[in-house]
Amino acid sequence: MDTQQKFIITISRELGSGGRTIGRKLAERLGVRYCDKALIHSLMEKFNLTTFEIENIKAKKKNWLSDFIERVAPVPTTGALFGTSAAFSETDIPHYTTSDEIFAAESEILRELAEEGSCVIAGRSGFFVLKDHPNRTDIFIHASLEHRVERVMRKQHLSETEARTVIASVEEGRDNYIQRYAGVSRYDARNYDLSLNVDNLSEDEAVELILKYIQHNA
Repeated sequence: MDTQQKFIITISRELGSGGRTIGRKLAERLGVRYCDKALIHSLMEKFNLTTFEIENIKAKKKNWLSDFIERVAPVPTTGALFGTSAAFSETDIPHYTTSDEIFAAESEILRELAEEGSCVIAGRSGFFVLKDHPNRTDIFIHASLEHRVERVMRKQHLSETEARTVIASVEEGRDNYIQRYAGVSRYDARNYDLSLNVDNLSEDEAVELILKYIQHNA
């Protein structure tokens, strides 16, 4: 991947692996925009996007996301760490929006973000949606179940039983989503350029390894 040109890094991850934080720290180190679920959902909520809405907006002359993206997710300055303040979930999307419409809207937003400039994108099927981007690196962050349970317990203040239930539910939902729209298993290493087990790595150590991989393949 050539970091002197516009580039995209997609981060897919297991819940509790720390992949979201790793992606955010990686974006900070690279000085590029970080895009995660909160940003994508805030854009969808802002524009009340369905497939029909997207097509109508695209028909307009102006770049329909540029101004809003810059306000919500500016490219970080040196030493700054971007993170959206609001937390969104699927329940924030209007109830009449179907999963097909959500996927279409998310995909369109991801492509617009990729056009806007270099960025790190966490989740949202980025490895599949942006598979034709000429300067892209796809990364999968994973860890043992024990590691993920401990992290979810600590981060979300849950019991072990609750953490295991949350992980199982979220992972099943993600698996079904990827299978339905990408037609592949998210655990298939062939989807990614780099698959990283973080059991014995801190978030910063994981970022350093990713940066070394990118530099090696520049």
